Amino acid sequence: MAKNKTIHVKGTEITIFLNEQSEYISLTDIARYKDIERTETIIQNWIRNRNTIELLGFWEQLYNPDFKHIEFDVFKKQAGLNSFTLNPKQWIEKTNAIGIISKAGRYGGTFAHKDIAFEFASWISIEFKLYIIKEFQRLKEDENNRLQLNWNLQRTLAKVNYRIHTDAIKDMIIPKLLEQKDINLVYANEADLLNVAMFGKTAQQWRDENPYAKGNIRDEATIEQLVVLSNMESINAVLIHNGLGQSERLLQLNKMAISQMKSLVQNSTIKKLK
Repeated sequence: MAKNKTIHVKGTEITIFLNEQSEYISLTDIARYKDIERTETIIQNWIRNRNTIELLGFWEQLYNPDFKHIEFDVFKKQAGLNSFTLNPKQWIEKTNAIGIISKAGRYGGTFAHKDIAFEFASWISIEFKLYIIKEFQRLKEDENNRLQLNWNLQRTLAKVNYRIHTDAIKDMIIPKLLEQKDINLVYANEADLLNVAMFGKTAQQWRDENPYAKGNIRDEATIEQLVVLSNMESINAVLIHNGLGQSERLLQLNKMAISQMKSLVQNSTIKKLK
């Protein structure tokens, strides 16, 4: 059960609490508006009324599959007789009702689902009912505004976390700009040329660093890296055709890998493939 909430209506504090995802309003507090000394009597006079019993019964039939219809019919037939008496506890126990509940203790009393509570307030005073509805709606609007604020905060935090995440991706998978000593090396294996441009190391260097890995350097590559490697193969063929040496091609392929990887880590289509 959630913590009790209160609204203030024409000088009367009215308690509301959440019971199994439904909000229940204190009939005892509403009755205090009419007579602070006779709240239980007021509620009993209301509940023994034939119109009230029909209202309660119809509400239970709509929302309570365990409602006892036979007992309800008995109460409905007796309603209106001078000898007929009924209180909330009897109604609940006899019909297995859920629209009204009785709570014991310091903050106890008789509570009803808001649909029923508004009808009770109308019986007390039409004007008072309208004020209760107004304050209840204000309470819900305040709660919704807080939820919206919380949602916006969560959304902002998610954006911040996403930026942190993508920055981490950049640090981990975007190729580093090669130093001159790496560029000057000759890579007879063109596949290793691409590996160095992308990963900064040859396949053998990667195996030496990962002796227990089941696959190879490209088996561990991300989707983005595989996309760029595929592009690099085509570009490398063009560069070879143009007569560029390995060192110069390595430099250009490395720059291309950096540029394309920065674009791909932000690409929504690639994200959907993961």
